[in-house]
Amino acid sequence: MPTLVTTSTEATQSPPAPSEDKYAAFRNNRFLRYWLARLLASFAVQIVSVSVGWQIYALTRNPLDLGLVGLCQFLPALLLVLVTGAAADRYSRRWIMGLSILVETAGAASLLALTYLELVSPVPVFVILVVFGVARAFFGPAASSLVVNLVSRDELANAIAWNSSSWQIASIVGPVAGGLLYGVSSHLAYGVAVAMFAGAAVLILSIRVAAQRRSEEPASLDTVVAGFRYIWREKVVLGAISLDLFAVLLGGAVALMPVFAHDVLDVGPWGLGLLRAAPGIGALVVAVFLATHPIKDRAGIVMFVFVALFGVFTVVFGLSTTPWLSILALVLMGAADMISVYIREILLQLWTPDDVRGRVNAVNQVFVGASNELGEFRAGIMAALIGAVPAVVIGGIATVAIAGVWSAAFPQLRQARSLAARD
Repeated sequence: MPTLVTTSTEATQSPPAPSEDKYAAFRNNRFLRYWLARLLASFAVQIVSVSVGWQIYALTRNPLDLGLVGLCQFLPALLLVLVTGAAADRYSRRWIMGLSILVETAGAASLLALTYLELVSPVPVFVILVVFGVARAFFGPAASSLVVNLVSRDELANAIAWNSSSWQIASIVGPVAGGLLYGVSSHLAYGVAVAMFAGAAVLILSIRVAAQRRSEEPASLDTVVAGFRYIWREKVVLGAISLDLFAVLLGGAVALMPVFAHDVLDVGPWGLGLLRAAPGIGALVVAVFLATHPIKDRAGIVMFVFVALFGVFTVVFGLSTTPWLSILALVLMGAADMISVYIREILLQLWTPDDVRGRVNAVNQVFVGASNELGEFRAGIMAALIGAVPAVVIGGIATVAIAGVWSAAFPQLRQARSLAARD
C-alpha cells in the first residue's frame, strides 16, 4: 500500500511533477460530463437549501428549525455509512450516482408540489429532506470514488482540484440564484432545481461505463468496516479528517445565515443569497489557484494555519453588523476552508486502494456531513439558547482552539510536508 504523505524525514524525495496543462482533466470527455453533472446537481442542492431555509424560517421564526433542516440531511449518511460505501465498491458507481440524482429530482418536485398547493409546514418538509439525505448518502461515496475511474493517474491531481471547483462554483452562483429565484417565486426556484437535477441525471447516465475495480470480498461485517480500519490505521488521514470535522462542526455558520440576513443585517432573500455565495467565492479562487499551484511543502502546517484562520474569520462574521464586512469575512472563511478540503481530498483519493475507496469515502462523507449538517444543528440549538451572534462567535473561538489541540495531538500531520504518494 502506498504511503499517504511524506514526513519531514522523507522531504528529500521529490514528488511527481504536476501536469503543465491546467485543463488536462477537461480534455477527457467522460470527466467533462461527470463534472457538469456534479455542477448541476450541486447547483440544484444550493437552490433547494436556500429556498427551504428561507421558507421554514419565514414560517416559524425558530432558529432550531434551521438546525433540524441540517440534521434531517445528515442522519441518513450516518445511519447508512456501512451500506453506502460498500455499495459504491460493489456496484456501478455511475448508476448509483444517476439513481441518487433521480431521487433528489423527486424530492425537489415534492417541495414544489407542497409549495404550489400551499401545504408547506415543517413536518412534511423534514420528511422530504430525510429522503433527500438518503439520496445524498449514496451519491457522495459513489461520486467521490468515480472520478478516479474516469481519468488517468497523470490527470488525477488536476481532476481532483477541478472537481472541488464544481461544488465551489455551485456554492457561489447557486445561493445567489436561489435567493433571486425565490424572491421572484418560490415555485420558480424549486422548478429550476428540478430541471437541473434531471439534467445532471441524464449527463451522468450517458457516460460510457468506467473501469472500476469492484470488491469481490463476500459481504460481512469485516468488509463493511474496512473504511474505518483504513482511516484509523493511517493517523495522518485520521488527523486531517477529524480536524476538518471539528473545525467546521464548531465554526460553521451556514445554518444561521437566514437569521443574520433577516434579523442582523436586514438584507432580505437576495442578501441571503449573497451571504451563502460568499464562502464559495473565496473557495473557488483558492481551488483554481491550487489546480496549477499545488501544495508542495509543509502541507500539515499550512492546514493548521488555515483552519485557525477559518475560526478567526468566523468570529469577525459573527460580530459584524455591516453587510460588506460580513460578506468579506465569509469570503475569507471559504478561502481558508478550501485549503483543508484540498489536502483532505488529495489524501483520500490519490492513495486509497480502489477496492475500498467507496467505503473510505462513505466514512469521510459522515465526517463532512457531521461538520456541515450536524454543525448546522449545533448552531441552531445554540442560537435558540443564547442567540445567533454568540453562537457563531463562540464557535469561531472554539475552532481556533481545535487547530492548536490537533497540532499537538497529531504530530505526524503537523510534520507532513509533501502530499505526493510513493509507489
